[in-house]
Amino acid sequence: MTIAPDNARQGASRLYRTMRDFVQSTDDTLPGKFEITKEGIVHDMMSPGGPHEVTAAHVSRRLEKSMPDELLAHNGTPDVEDEPEGIMRHPDVMVIAWTDLNVEGSIDPRTVIAAIEVVSRSNPENDWVTKMRDYPLIGIPVYAIFDPRTGTGAVLTDIHPTPDGPRYATRKDFVYGEDVTIAAWTISSSGLPRYRDDASS
Repeated sequence: MTIAPDNARQGASRLYRTMRDFVQSTDDTLPGKFEITKEGIVHDMMSPGGPHEVTAAHVSRRLEKSMPDELLAHNGTPDVEDEPEGIMRHPDVMVIAWTDLNVEGSIDPRTVIAAIEVVSRSNPENDWVTKMRDYPLIGIPVYAIFDPRTGTGAVLTDIHPTPDGPRYATRKDFVYGEDVTIAAWTISSSGLPRYRDDASS
């Protein structure tokens, strides 16, 4: 049987809305973080607190000390969502204007100035692989990764077209202790916590 493109798009849209309803129904009822990517629902079993949350809080505070008052480095809800692409993500920190945050429902990813992720121990590929693909696809111009497993990270910028879709063209790696430039602001990565071998996050 041949499915016409319009029918295929409608079917994909229905599937996406079903997945979104499930993800939203899990808020505060199941541990971890649920997001929607091109392959379906991804579940990140990060534990609350610890190096993951401390890193996100440090990065948020350090950025906000450098940014103008009309911007914030937000590490709460809501999600960023691009329904036509079938993607709903929840950055650990997002740089955004107060006016763009003041909306009902999900955030338009094209209003996000930068997304920052702290790699979880349970699912590092979510940050290093699938978000590296999804964020340029939905138009987030800067993606910064902090990895407490290794004490390293990277900042990705310059979205450009490729045969596989939009991708970041520039990657700048760093090690903890170096200064890190995220969009227009440079912060220190000194003193960020690392995962311990006997801990999970």
